[in-house]
Amino acid sequence: MEYRQLGHSGLKVPVFSLGTATFGGTNEFFKHWGQTQVDEAARMVDLCLDHGINFFDTADIYSDGASEEILGKALQGKRQRSLISTKATFTMGSGPNDKGSSRYHLIRACEASLKRLNTDHIDLYFMHGFDALTPVEETLRALDDLITSGKISYIGASNFSGWHLMKALATSEKYGLARYVAYQGYYSLIGRDYEWELMPLALDQKVATMVWSPLGWGRLTGKLKRGQPATTGRIAAGGSDGGPTVDDDYLFNVIDALEVIAKNRNKTVPQVALNWLLTRPTVANVVVGARNEEQMKHNLGALEWTLTKDEIAYLDKASHQRPIYPYWHQTGFDERNPKPTQW
Repeated sequence: MEYRQLGHSGLKVPVFSLGTATFGGTNEFFKHWGQTQVDEAARMVDLCLDHGINFFDTADIYSDGASEEILGKALQGKRQRSLISTKATFTMGSGPNDKGSSRYHLIRACEASLKRLNTDHIDLYFMHGFDALTPVEETLRALDDLITSGKISYIGASNFSGWHLMKALATSEKYGLARYVAYQGYYSLIGRDYEWELMPLALDQKVATMVWSPLGWGRLTGKLKRGQPATTGRIAAGGSDGGPTVDDDYLFNVIDALEVIAKNRNKTVPQVALNWLLTRPTVANVVVGARNEEQMKHNLGALEWTLTKDEIAYLDKASHQRPIYPYWHQTGFDERNPKPTQW
């Protein structure tokens, strides 16, 4: 297993982590993602640990806390060998303060996650979204206090805009508070908006990227075929709800390119798509989801090999889209404003 440094920190993480949004399935939204229960989750945890994947990602909102509870039980007796990341910010109750990134909510959310996970500390604690109503310094001071108390070790941001993240980093520097060392964001061969601003920011500020939904909201699993309706998998089960829209011609052009390389390399479409992400700047970790051991074993086939420069260029061309303003304008001044990747 390859381990990479997590941004501007001393923590090393495996290039894959197991995403546990598939654990539980206790509500209408998450049951489309998966309904993995404790026994299967424990087998998947053992499989991951056997392959050096000691990093497990969850969130309080996943199945209303059931994902954290199942992960905590699956890690029983194995916690000291493992890293856990979880998240807070989104609604976890009916009260007016049961949401957001206020000190009030974060202290209670962290304590609740610790209890569900059956652990005394969280290795990486993400703000799941940006809360514009709470002063940034209040959020960061609360997180800094949680670090000082030993309840969390590192902090990260997820789903922030570029200016949200930069404002938080500047606030940390101004007041000497803990800074975000990782950004967990949506990034895939059919979702490359991350490269426009967040990736250059991450490079400049030494913030690691953790990728969520690396298979494009379930569209790059190899189960979608041009001109054929989806009959199995997450998309067929209605799991595209809430995800980004993707033009069909664009999607299948990318899938066609993936299939060419997969055939030449004796790999599968998702294995090629995951491997591509590991070649991208700033990417320290890819959060891979699985409903069972079989799917997790399949994901492992994306490791221990690397796409060639020509193969990467082939995929880049197939997935190219013109960026929005001002990013398309900035490409005309590349010699003074270089981008980490070619669009």
